[in-house]
Order: sequence, then C-alpha cells, then structure tokens
Amino acid sequence: MNHESLANTFRDLALRAGARIMEIYEADDFDVRAKSDDSPVTAADEAADALISDGLRAAFPDLPLVTEEQADTHGQDVDTFLIVDPLDGTKEFVQRRGQFTVNIALVENGVPVRGVVYAPAIGRLFYTQADGQAVEETGPFGDAPGEVTPLSVATPDGPLRVVASKSHRSPELESYIAKYDVADSVAAGSSLKFCLVATGEADLYPRLGRTMEWDTAAGDAVLRGAGGTVVRFDDHSPLGYGKPGFENPYFIAAAPSVKLVS
Repeated sequence: MNHESLANTFRDLALRAGARIMEIYEADDFDVRAKSDDSPVTAADEAADALISDGLRAAFPDLPLVTEEQADTHGQDVDTFLIVDPLDGTKEFVQRRGQFTVNIALVENGVPVRGVVYAPAIGRLFYTQADGQAVEETGPFGDAPGEVTPLSVATPDGPLRVVASKSHRSPELESYIAKYDVADSVAAGSSLKFCLVATGEADLYPRLGRTMEWDTAAGDAVLRGAGGTVVRFDDHSPLGYGKPGFENPYFIAAAPSVKLVS
C-alpha cells in the first residue's frame, strides 16, 4: 500500500465531497427522506457518496469498499477494506448546525490505520499523513496540502474535559460521565468528537448508543494517529473493525492517561 498516494486521495476526495455537500447545504431548501432504519438521508449524502466511492474504486480497485449509502456493500466479510460515511451527522446537516463531516478510512487487519475527517461548514480538516501521524490542516484548502499542525492528545492529571453527542444523550450516558471528575462537558456532532480528543481539546468521549463502523473508522484513525485510544465499553479491549454487519458495541475514546472506569 502506497500510503502517500492514499493520504492524497483521501484528502482530495473529502474536499471535493465537502464542496458538493456545501452547494446543497447553502441552497434555499433540500429534500430529506427516511431510510429503512428511519435515519435521514439527503441528496448531499448521495452526491458525496457517489463522488467518493467512484474515486476510491478508480484509485484502489483491489481494495473492498464499504459505504453507508450502498447497502450491497454491507454484507462483506473483510478485515482489510476502505470504509466511508459520506456525510456523518445528517441531523446536524438538516438542522443547519454545521457540525457534520465527510469520513473516509482504511482498515487493515481490523484496525483503522488511515483516515480523513472533514467538516466543510466549519472549515476543519483532520487526516493521517503517510506515516500515520494525525494532523489538522489550516485552510484555505488548495489542491496540495497546506500548513499542518501535528496532533497529540492531552495528558490530563486533574478534572477531565468530556465531549459527547448532541443528538444521543441518555440517562445511561449521563450516569457514566458522572463517575468522573469533570471540569467541562461539551456537546459536539458527528465524528468531530474523536477529533476534539485528538487535538487535545477534550480528554474523553464515551458513546453508549448504536453506531456503525462507517460512523467511527475515520475519526478513530485520526485519534489513534494522535496517540489516543478507542476501546470497547464492556471490557476496555481495543475496538475492532470488520465485525458482522459492521455494527459497533458501546465504546470509549480517550487520551491514554485517562483512567477509565467501568
């Protein structure tokens, strides 16, 4: 695998998909439909998915592709593959709150090793470079990568900064967060939560709710590339990928210095 080519392709496709998403986002109106699981889907999801999946299949024809918007890719039994959520945070998109992301990742042997997370409405672009180091690129974004800041998780030794979902708060989640000494708790949408831990803006992101691997793989890769960890909630073992149906258990993303509680 040529990781330099991979990183450039991921970045290019994420930026192009983000531009297409923003064209629809900034329109006066757009249609919202419900998928079979009652989750929302828009023309932006579908346009971004077509652009990304076509680009990945052309660039990496030998790698299996799993993408949220193509149900026929969900039945594969693979441990090394590309995985895409073309628009994570569709509820954020529909409600015009801005915190939605484009997500593309490479999973190798069940581990997300490279990824890109792009939040076009707020101008934040996170990705892993060829060597696996996670960075945030400072815009404006051109054809070639611009100035980047290497990312490294925080090393808290006191009260924690917790980030959690805007749309999926629950009594179970609140009860879990209450087990920690918390300095601040903020809400964020989509896979941005992983990136806030990766940049050191937060220390802990617990998710006690249903997610799919395409929701998490790119953010997981960015966080791992910044020295962070993503583990299962039940036994604190590493979160693996390529699971049947690509469904995740509850998980915790954190800086390694955070002492996790059960």
